[in-house]
Amino acid sequence: MPGSNDVDEGVLSLELQSEAGEQAARLQFDGAVSSAEIQATMAKLWQEEAETTVRLDALVASQHVLKHDLSRLDILRANLGSQAVSTRSISKTSLAQAAATAKRLSTAVNQLDLEQARVKDTLNVVEQVSELKTCMLGVLGSMGAAQDWEAAAGYLHRASRIPLHVVNGSFAEEIVPTAEVPEPPNITLAQAAESLCGLFLREFEHAAKENNGPRVTRFFKLFPLIGKPEVGLDVYGRYACQGVAARARSNLNAGTAGSQNTEGFFYANALTKLFEHVAQIVEHHGGLVARHYGEGRMVRILERLQMEVDVQGGIIIDTWSDERSLDRKLTDIKSYAFTFLVQSFLPAAPAPTGTPRAGSPMRRDAPGENMTQSEQSVDTKMHDALLSEMTVMIARWSLYCRFMALKFKGEPSSRESEDEVLVIPPLVQVSGLASKVADRLVTPINVMTTFLLRRSVERAFQLDEQPSDLSLDSSRSLSSNPPYISSAVDDIMYIVNQVVERSLATSQQIVISSVVPSVARVLDSDFIGMIQRKMRDESYPKAAVQDAPQATIITFLILINNLDVAIDYVRRIVQSRVEIHPCTGATHEHAGVSSKSLDSLLPFGNDASHARSALKSLQQSFEAKASELISDGIYVVFKNVVKPRLRPLLSDVFRDIDYQMHGPDLEGANRSVDNDEENGEGAEGAVQYHFQRGWEGLNEPIKRILTNHNFERLQSTTMSYLAEVLERRIWSYFGRINDLGAVRLERDIASLINVIVRGGRYGLRDAFVRCTQICLVMNMEEDEWAESQSPASAAVEDGGLEWKLDHEERTRARSIVHSRR
Repeated sequence: MPGSNDVDEGVLSLELQSEAGEQAARLQFDGAVSSAEIQATMAKLWQEEAETTVRLDALVASQHVLKHDLSRLDILRANLGSQAVSTRSISKTSLAQAAATAKRLSTAVNQLDLEQARVKDTLNVVEQVSELKTCMLGVLGSMGAAQDWEAAAGYLHRASRIPLHVVNGSFAEEIVPTAEVPEPPNITLAQAAESLCGLFLREFEHAAKENNGPRVTRFFKLFPLIGKPEVGLDVYGRYACQGVAARARSNLNAGTAGSQNTEGFFYANALTKLFEHVAQIVEHHGGLVARHYGEGRMVRILERLQMEVDVQGGIIIDTWSDERSLDRKLTDIKSYAFTFLVQSFLPAAPAPTGTPRAGSPMRRDAPGENMTQSEQSVDTKMHDALLSEMTVMIARWSLYCRFMALKFKGEPSSRESEDEVLVIPPLVQVSGLASKVADRLVTPINVMTTFLLRRSVERAFQLDEQPSDLSLDSSRSLSSNPPYISSAVDDIMYIVNQVVERSLATSQQIVISSVVPSVARVLDSDFIGMIQRKMRDESYPKAAVQDAPQATIITFLILINNLDVAIDYVRRIVQSRVEIHPCTGATHEHAGVSSKSLDSLLPFGNDASHARSALKSLQQSFEAKASELISDGIYVVFKNVVKPRLRPLLSDVFRDIDYQMHGPDLEGANRSVDNDEENGEGAEGAVQYHFQRGWEGLNEPIKRILTNHNFERLQSTTMSYLAEVLERRIWSYFGRINDLGAVRLERDIASLINVIVRGGRYGLRDAFVRCTQICLVMNMEEDEWAESQSPASAAVEDGGLEWKLDHEERTRARSIVHSRR
């Protein structure tokens, strides 16, 4: 029985465990060497005996439950046996006959379905053979007296839908042939297709010669119906190329034959018309090809058209190059010496004594003579017009590349994503015209643009003029409007803007990546270098001269303004291209380029990001070098113009001031202040009045000439120096000042600071924090001083004052007043 087996197994496991425990205990007893080990072994054996007793009691207690379950299983087994006997008897008597009947029915149904499918297949083959015979007879009938080519092509197209195993089958070979047409149907249809193909070719070429567009379209649509789509695409490609070649020759001959002038943008317009003609062909016939030949079949025609565009576009560019004498112009540009720029950077030569004779070598070698001859050999206006024409030609080529990329990519509905990167097709990228554009347009435009910019910089400095009515005398009014700069800045920045505009108008990243760094190099070397040379050699205000000529100082200030305004110009030129800003007031021919984003101008790959990086690099490079030169110039103005006048001013202000005051002295000082008020010298003391008059006389003439940014730089430099001078003066009163004098000194210092920062930025007060804190410490009450010396206030007071003085300096400041030492 199962229950007894479980009990026996439990008892057996207990016996095995007991034997194993006894064996382990015996081993432990044998190895024991002390009474403690024997007692530990005995305790372990008692524990195991208790656990074994508990498990045996549990097994004995569960025997009656096991017996009850075994009884129920015996009853269920008896009932299940009777049910099994009844089920076997029902299966033998009733279900066996039903199963046999169902099997016979299923077999019959399957046989019927098979026969029905065979009948349908047979009927389908018969219908297809009938359709084949109808198509064959229809083709022959349409090609006969009726000459209905559309119907014949339609019959062939219907026949092409019939499976080949039916057309080539024995049944069709027996049924379809007739007495008039004894050949098998596949041979008959193939012969008819070849005959129609030759007929359509002749008719297409005849219509093309007559320039009959409807007939060309009529026969072009029939080639895919007869199974000859490649032939139709090839013949149409030849037809389109012939039209493109004829139109291109007509446009080119219209000017070169003498009927029209080839000056201006004639060749650029001819190239534009070539691209527009190709685009019209693709747009007008692309839908026709897609509808009758299938999607993507226009690529075959585009390949033929591109080959013709390479030929005709190359002819236009070569003719333009010869007509404009491009190679000779490039040679003249490369040989141009930039005499004025070069001589401007050379040390000044000593003036010759006497007057040389008319034909002497000295007169022939004079700078003016060389510059005149060099300028006559290079016509800047002609080069500018040529650059404009080259820009238009490259821009039209870029637009054509974008058009072809979109056509090779497919329609928007068939694209995987609208944000997919646009790529120039390899067919266009490696074409002959692309190589011609790179060799005859892109490379020359980079060379000529750099030359035009350098020549413009040279010419601008040759014709440079400064405002004539500027003066350091504040009583004289200035008729011109600020900012006060020389004419060269506006001229050069206009050319820079035009050069950047043209490079972006080409929509060619290779042009932008070459032109923009060239602009940066020219501005850094020529523009900034020329201004630096002028500041150093022509208008440097020397400190040894106490009263330097006003013209020299004014010229130096204008040169600093030139750099500041130029930085603002370059920043606006770059930001108007990097960001989207509408272009207003532009006067050149590419005025609309600024209103477009770089992403729309340069749609291929990462071209827009590269152009944006080049423009930002131009701004950062120019701004860094110009700002460095501005800082040097501001320091020169401070050192040689402001500082020599500032030190005597402070000496005069504090010359007769005594800060060891007593009561009568304070009353006299107050009466002096009242007298100063009556005399119009101000209400805050003689120190403030005298300093304000001298300070305004020193700064106002410079302020009204310098730009705001430059004057703020000059103020920052002056504030740092002035703060140091005032601090040294305060320390110089150590031991020579009493309590009342300290109050007056603090008032005087505060009034001077108010005069200095008046009308300027509030942040200028930060330079005088140490001075104000020294005066603050001098005039502290004893309890405030004690509180400020506590550890909690060592760095910052409760009121939020951040000390610029360390502990020793504060202690020293407190000791300035001799009564507190």
